[in-house]
Amino acid sequence: MIGLLQRVTEARVDIAGQTVGRIGAGLMVLVAVEAGDDAARADRLLDKLLNYRVFPDEQGRMNLSLADTGGGLLLVSQFTLAADTRKGLRPSFSAAAPPEQARALFDHLLNQARSRHAEVACGEFGADMQVALVNDGPVTFELRT
Repeated sequence: MIGLLQRVTEARVDIAGQTVGRIGAGLMVLVAVEAGDDAARADRLLDKLLNYRVFPDEQGRMNLSLADTGGGLLLVSQFTLAADTRKGLRPSFSAAAPPEQARALFDHLLNQARSRHAEVACGEFGADMQVALVNDGPVTFELRT
């Protein structure tokens, strides 16, 4: 699984003009499920998302995690992160998991996140979404499991 996390001061997901997910300060994470991913990989990604130290401590060093700060977590499915862009001028999506598998693993990640963290929002799997965010820093990391 791939998680592209961005530390934000705020983020939201809109579908057809309606906001379906919103957080204040925290992490907005674009999530891609690749062929061969399983629940164990989703669980490892969640552990990283909750515990990755990307928030500043009193000295301004990135020593605090989302679990430490209690900020929001916004999860957005995005299969295009799994694209192979090494050759040509058109991405290949052969590494992405089939939609049924990807939906099941994204839902697993979301359910586990909601059971472990207080503020969790999400987009809608497979929907045409508009994502708005204010990247804080900017701080952006790609996590893979």
